[in-house]
Amino acid sequence: MIELLNGGLLNLSFRGLLAVTFVFVQISMMGVTLYLHRDQAHRAIDLHPVLRHFFRLWIWLTSGMVTRDWVAIHRKHHALVEREGDPHSPKVFGLRKVLTEGAELYRSEAKIGATLEKYGRGTPDDWVEKNIYSRFSVFGIYLVLVVDVILFGAIGLTLFAIQMLTMPVFAAGVINGLGHAKGYRNFETDDTSTNLTPIAVFIGGEELHNNHHAFPTSARFSARWYEFDAGWMYIRILAALGLCKVRRLAPQPAVADSPRAVDIQTLTAVLQNRMHVLRNYTRKVTLPVFRREKRVNRGNETLRRARKLLVSGPILLDEAAKARLARLLEDNVALRTVHEYRQQLLELWGQANVSNERLIRQLKEWCNRAESSGIDALHDFSANLRGYLPQAAMVA
Repeated sequence: MIELLNGGLLNLSFRGLLAVTFVFVQISMMGVTLYLHRDQAHRAIDLHPVLRHFFRLWIWLTSGMVTRDWVAIHRKHHALVEREGDPHSPKVFGLRKVLTEGAELYRSEAKIGATLEKYGRGTPDDWVEKNIYSRFSVFGIYLVLVVDVILFGAIGLTLFAIQMLTMPVFAAGVINGLGHAKGYRNFETDDTSTNLTPIAVFIGGEELHNNHHAFPTSARFSARWYEFDAGWMYIRILAALGLCKVRRLAPQPAVADSPRAVDIQTLTAVLQNRMHVLRNYTRKVTLPVFRREKRVNRGNETLRRARKLLVSGPILLDEAAKARLARLLEDNVALRTVHEYRQQLLELWGQANVSNERLIRQLKEWCNRAESSGIDALHDFSANLRGYLPQAAMVA
């Protein structure tokens, strides 16, 4: 019995235990990113039923969580991101609370029946879910504890602790906390989401959080050549084996060789690629004009420190920063002009209950004014925008 407790039935070496621990953590993160997130919450992929059942069981065993709870809370996060009601926003609760009490925030939200009813639809609701996973949420955890000790001996307690901490630390803490506070941003989403690479080996691509918020229903989270999405790697392997089907990917801008007349195709493409449009506007209009103004107005201390003010969305600026931005724009006509044109683009696709004919007319007017603004960068951006062509985001 003592020997069994020392090494367990498997009696693995230290390296063997490290390998098993790494694999277990990877399976847990695969369950989160492939099953809960991309398959269930956003329907970006279709996993084979066998994989769905396996990950559903694994998540119950290693966290006591049922699919509907996680999916509902995540969908609510997207619906109310950074606003009152967001279940785990650092902007609402503070970064420290989300980092250290992320799991508690999940459990608290999971007790709200209205959240589960409104946002948890379409998740498993079979006999197993109702009579085992939901009713005996901690039984699976105790079962894993026993199995770990039997297989690995006393060190199995450490392995068990790591398994239990995987989702609270990485999913609830790092992704929901640091993923809305630290890192870099590819896209100007209306939230504080960031990318945290290079830590993909630990959290399955979930660290590319800004990319995900820009295109929530995309099966692939990476957007730049240097970004590695481990979850996407798993998806490609499973797809090759016939165990996964990709349903949606983020659109990639298709641009005609020369500017076209603004029509329904142009409007569709601009709306479809609005995250790319905003990013390109910053890179090709705002920053070039800013650099030109810095050269012309050398020694202007306000301009020297203004880059972050100009490229950050309102949600990323506190009241003092917004006041500095207002003063900067008041004193500089060129920067005020490109800032106003950017706001007009945002207003164009933020309208509700507006006919396509009116939106086409507004986009056409925007392009005409941009091209006659006297600002070369704005003229060239508008000409490029008029070449946008729609592409299907669906993948057969």
